[in-house]
Amino acid sequence: MEIKQESPQDFDQVFHLIKDAFEKEVYTDHQEQFLVERLRKSKAFVPELSLVAEQNGKIVGYILLTKIKLVPKDGAVIIPENVDQFLALAPVAVHPEYQNQGIGAALIEAAHRKAKSLNFKAVILLGHADYYPRFGYQLCKDFGIELPFDVPEENCMALELFPGALAAFSRTVVQYPAEFFD
Repeated sequence: MEIKQESPQDFDQVFHLIKDAFEKEVYTDHQEQFLVERLRKSKAFVPELSLVAEQNGKIVGYILLTKIKLVPKDGAVIIPENVDQFLALAPVAVHPEYQNQGIGAALIEAAHRKAKSLNFKAVILLGHADYYPRFGYQLCKDFGIELPFDVPEENCMALELFPGALAAFSRTVVQYPAEFFD
């Protein structure tokens, strides 16, 4: 298996991969493939953080990390540098025929390494409470960070790519790109 940056020639395969990967998921609107299309055209898109897993010439997995901001809540004062050095992980997808083979984990770990090499400070996600902690994710509430929509706390997680990166961001809310809400 090879993990590499997605290219425009991959877009159609990735679209169908994401659609197939989320087809039987219960807690989704089944629109992730359209979200990816919108995010690719946004200012939040970082091409180096749009990765595919390829096996025998076929794309079997995909991950995307896009820029987000953490904004003060309730009069909190935040003056640290690099307030826009945060990412959202959404989505990670593995074709149903290739799930449970470590492809998703390999994509997540590769995306973390690449994001850190680009000097991004942390990653925020909304995902399965029993899956992401194995990669070091902790509850957003433990950092004093909230998501802008009503979801169970156990599904809102953050990972510091650099220790202490979120220390100055207590009492903040994640500000997603508008493309997340279209």
